[in-house]
Amino acid sequence: MFSEVVIVGTGFSGLGQALALREAGITDVVVLEKADRGVGGTWRDNTYPGCACDIPSHMYSLSTDPNPDWSRSYSPQPEIHDYLERLADRHDLRRLVRFSTEMTGATWDEESRTWTVHTTTGEYRCRFLISGVGALHLPSTPSLPGAERFRGETFHSAQWRHDVDLRGKRVAVVGTGASAIQFVPQIAPLVSQLTLFQRTPAWVLPKGDHPIGEWRKRLFEKAPVVQRAYRAALYAGLESRAFGFMSRPELLRPAEWVARKHIERSISDPELVDRLTPRYSLGCKRVLVSNDYYPALARPNVDVVSSGIAEVTEHGVVDHDGVEHPADVIVYGTGFHVTDAFDGLTFTGRGGRTLRETWGELGMRTHLGITVTDFPNLFLLLGPNTGLGHNSVVFMIECQARYVAQAISAVHGYGCSGLDVRSEVMQRSNAAVMERLEKGIWTRGGCTSWYLDSAGVNRTIWPGFTVRYWAETRRFRPEDFEFFGRASDFTTTAAGPSSPTWQRSVVTATG
Repeated sequence: MFSEVVIVGTGFSGLGQALALREAGITDVVVLEKADRGVGGTWRDNTYPGCACDIPSHMYSLSTDPNPDWSRSYSPQPEIHDYLERLADRHDLRRLVRFSTEMTGATWDEESRTWTVHTTTGEYRCRFLISGVGALHLPSTPSLPGAERFRGETFHSAQWRHDVDLRGKRVAVVGTGASAIQFVPQIAPLVSQLTLFQRTPAWVLPKGDHPIGEWRKRLFEKAPVVQRAYRAALYAGLESRAFGFMSRPELLRPAEWVARKHIERSISDPELVDRLTPRYSLGCKRVLVSNDYYPALARPNVDVVSSGIAEVTEHGVVDHDGVEHPADVIVYGTGFHVTDAFDGLTFTGRGGRTLRETWGELGMRTHLGITVTDFPNLFLLLGPNTGLGHNSVVFMIECQARYVAQAISAVHGYGCSGLDVRSEVMQRSNAAVMERLEKGIWTRGGCTSWYLDSAGVNRTIWPGFTVRYWAETRRFRPEDFEFFGRASDFTTTAAGPSSPTWQRSVVTATG
């Protein structure tokens, strides 16, 4: 099956990209989705108790499709999933989606200048391939000694077993990241004993969560300009946090003080307070927000173990002090494969080299987190170093989707078959990101986080203001790319250089 564009994934990235392409007049699009039904990506798959966003609701939607009906200031998972479902229906995007079709890899063919996308249901050929799989889709489960011997139920929070009744059970929770601080307070009142195995404590700030009144919903519905102004105010407030993360860590000390007081207000045991207080700078790891996490840990049926896990036995978990903690169920709240998220997908570009081989030598390198030299017509959404620690990643997705639409429009405008980012441009782009990261709290904050790859290099975070990323992606720069082939070599009709979208997007070109 042939389509000009294949998009992989139906989360914010995939749906947002489909809309950006449509706005640019690019309509020969197919979207591949591994699930058997339903769009939503991460927000469809993660259904653990208490799952919610830690970014304010009105910043967690496409700017082109605001939602005036969020029920709370921080949206719960069902509402975000429902938003994406309604987005697909409102824009008639479901007809583009091929469900139960999981991409396993893709191969570039230099002769035909097309990608062959390998899937669980067959092959798709396309001119442009856009990966919208994101980073939070491959659960990371640690290899614990003896885990295979455990006789109880085990599962990862991203694959929550709703058929396992936790009431009255002894539950061991491994991990204290963003998902654990949400589901632990939900299950703690139900279980007979909850043992939480903490490797490194997280900085947890109070969550300014509250219901949104009906009057405000109706105001936003009837006066969209008011909602846009409110969103802009939220954006500015979140964006200001980048000052502390980037170059002024002293600005984060008041937040650290608030976080410490947050622990002390909830927990009276000085020894437990000490175990839960981080020894690194706030912002070095992902900053979390919760009002009920610390009160849950103060419950008499909850125990926090920070000595590490030595092994798993048939009936429990043994810590490094030699104490065995009995368990009927083990829940892993250990996050996702992020810096190695692309290892499971075999993208084979020019010269028969895979993306994994290309990155294996010097680490993940891209131009703006979107394009990679020798992988023509391949675009990565939420690729390396485009994650955020201070603002909404949906903003980044919209910047990227618009940029990709401009890039494809540029190929149309030049009457070419495709484009490939220049090697020197990619190297320069990557070097600039690495230089800025060296100055940031993620590098100098004294912690080891999932932001870092196996070599200890931060391949996750965008180091700076999102407005800078917006500026760098606002206008596609054709001089950064090599264009090749002729549109007549290809089997689809391309828009001519007089395309209105092209004229808006690209003004000059070299090479």
